[in-house]
This record gives sequence, C-alpha cells and structure tokens, in this order.
Amino acid sequence: MNGPIVVGFDGSPESVAATGWAAREAVLRGLPLELVEAWPWRRNDVLGTDDAIAWSRQRLAAKEEELRAVLASGAQVTSAHVPEEPAEALEAAGRNAAMLVLGSRGLGTLRGYLVGSVSQEVLRRAACPVVLVRAEESGPTTGGPTTDASATGGPTPDASAQGDVVLGLDLRHACDDVIAFAFEAARLRSAPLRAVHAWMPPTGSEYMAFAAIGSMDAELSAAEQHEFADTLSPWRSRRPQVTVNAELVRGHAAATVVEAAAGADLLVVGRRVRRAPIGAHLGPVAHAAIHHVQCPVAVVPYE
Repeated sequence: MNGPIVVGFDGSPESVAATGWAAREAVLRGLPLELVEAWPWRRNDVLGTDDAIAWSRQRLAAKEEELRAVLASGAQVTSAHVPEEPAEALEAAGRNAAMLVLGSRGLGTLRGYLVGSVSQEVLRRAACPVVLVRAEESGPTTGGPTTDASATGGPTPDASAQGDVVLGLDLRHACDDVIAFAFEAARLRSAPLRAVHAWMPPTGSEYMAFAAIGSMDAELSAAEQHEFADTLSPWRSRRPQVTVNAELVRGHAAATVVEAAAGADLLVVGRRVRRAPIGAHLGPVAHAAIHHVQCPVAVVPYE
C-alpha cells in the first residue's frame, strides 16, 4: 500500500475530525499526508470569489503548518487547493493514494442517513480504501491535532485505550485486500481483530419440519464454521502477533456487522467493484455501516 494518505479538508468540523484521524494514521503507517480542498466555483461566479479563494488557501495552509508542527519529526505533510468539484477531486487524488479519509456528520437523533452526497459518491467510485470518520469523534481517537503531542495519536498510541478492529467478512466474496487491510490495521494498533461473518439458512427452509430445520441448521453452521476457519487460517500465520476472535452469527449480514461495530476502534468492510451500466454502488453491508456505525468505517474495494 504505497502513496500518501489523502484527506478531504474544507474547514468544517467533519473535515477537522477526518484530518485528525488521517494524521495519526499517516504516522502509524509511516506514510505522507496530503490535504485536499476542492474549490468548484470559478472566479467570475460570485462577487468576492477572489477573496474567498485567498481565505480558503490561507486556512488550508494554516492547517498544513499545524499538522507539520505537532506530528512526529520528519512527517511529510502537503496540501492542494484544487479547482474541481469535490467528488471528482477526491476520486482523482485517490488513484495514487494509499487511502482516502473523509469526514461525516454525526449520527444524531435520526441514527443515520447523514452521510453527505460527496462522501457517498467517493465511497462508490474510489479505487483505494476510503475511511469515513464521524464529526463527533473528537476525542483522543479521532479528534483534530492539537499542540499536545499525546493528543495527536503519535507513533505509539496507547492500545489499552482503544477498542478492537472489526472485520465484516463475506465468505462468498472473501477478498485478500479487505482481510489484509483489517489485519494490518489491527497490527499497527496492537489491537485484537474481531472477524464477523453472518449466515442465513436457505429461503423457504422455514416451511420445513422442525426436526429437519434443526438438522439442516447444524450442518450449515458446521460448514460455515469450517469455511470461516479456512479463510482466516493463512492470515493468522502471516500475522501471528494479531489476536483474532472469529464470530459466526446466524442473522442478516448488515445488522450483524452494525451491531458488532459498537465500541470498536475501526470497522473494515468490503465493496465489490461492479462493472455495470448503472454505475458503481455500495453493497448492503457497506451502506448500512456508513449510515449506522459510530466508529470510523473503512470501505475497501475489491474485484
């Protein structure tokens, strides 16, 4: 995973939270950090646009200097003010990035459906992993950098203060890229990895006799457990320092993953890249996660 960690910045609380998370992740991974601010309005669109552009550039430069001052010595921080629509600018930046980090408003009383249109568009189309960070996550885990080095999540964050990394695993589309991202995130945080897979009996089985249902459930569960263990086994060998807890749950995948992410430090889910005429879209698990999970959510594309 080469390239910088790119974070969308526009001065909003959402982007400040995302920038803080991205800065610490850049230190953890030893990667450069790049702040991207998109400016879609042309100079002749609105009276005073020149002043607004100058102000936004100054704000971006100030954030860049702040990050460079509080991060570990030698950390590479750059910024770019791009005259494009935000979704297009971020998608383009993501083509050469290790990951994109975007901010999202908090869940609030509605408990979801507050992810912005730009974030959703980038999540659907990005070629690299995209991490969505909630705005209210402003404490030691995801807040913006301050002059206190301990609050920036330096090179050796306190793992005891963190939750685990949760991997929502689909055995039908178990992708190495998604699993590798989750294992590496857990390793870097010295955190346990909780791999969760949900399964359901075939449609129509509810009409079978009780004895037959029980027998079939036992057989299906055993088969799923065996496949689950086989999928994780090579990764346990490659990353022996990562403690792995595997949870096989009978239930709907989206609801299971959302529930499993409660209290986690990071949720990792996959997004299958589909070459369809209707365009890119999120699957049901990723869609549920970005709308209903409180912790940062990493959406990793795979073929």
